[in-house]
Amino acid sequence: MSEAGIDPARLEGVFARLYQFYGPQYWWPGSDEPFVVMVGAVLTQNTAWTNVEKALARLEASKSLSPEAIHALPMKSLAERIRPSGYFNIKADRLKHLTTWYQSSGGFERLRRQSTQVLRKRLLAVKGVGPETCDDILLYAFQRPVFVVDAYTFRIFERLGLIGVGLGYEALRAAVEKVTRRKSRCARVRRFNEFHALIVRHGSQVCRPKPRCRDCALATVCDYNLAFPRESNSGREA
Repeated sequence: MSEAGIDPARLEGVFARLYQFYGPQYWWPGSDEPFVVMVGAVLTQNTAWTNVEKALARLEASKSLSPEAIHALPMKSLAERIRPSGYFNIKADRLKHLTTWYQSSGGFERLRRQSTQVLRKRLLAVKGVGPETCDDILLYAFQRPVFVVDAYTFRIFERLGLIGVGLGYEALRAAVEKVTRRKSRCARVRRFNEFHALIVRHGSQVCRPKPRCRDCALATVCDYNLAFPRESNSGREA
């Protein structure tokens, strides 16, 4: 293990295997317009991306997918438009808070001038923006070299033996960012973009709560699979 707690060579190997198996993912899905990415980052909380796409389509069809439109919409109308994303009343409230902050901060052009550390602190102060949503926004809307951690990341990294059980969000994020620090900023943004997308695909399709180890590109380097080969391969899901 490195001082950061993650072996850089193993981390690089995991990325290389996933990339070779799945190929480039071309994320953020659906749009590269910064504000739309920010809206999607809120809507994707606790739901599948297919539901987010439906909600975004409803906003776009009603000409509501802009800071000005969301700010002007009554709360009930906004909630109805994003109903397919689930928890729509809560998410409508969060979108209102995010949009108010976005507009009062001067919009994208002013926000993009801020350092990553300052921007991250300010985003986390917005009601309804937790670490994962914040880092989605930083990476995909503002092109900052921030590693996004989600439930798939913890599950996959723990099973591989890259991290111990119980490591927190900030510790894991900082550990991955530390071992990739020698790369250029642009290279790190591209790597974190692709790595997070690959982790989401692998975690949703293969490394599920009941893992499909027979289909896994990481099976030969996975501590879980090597320790429990019969258990991990016997319960293959349809």
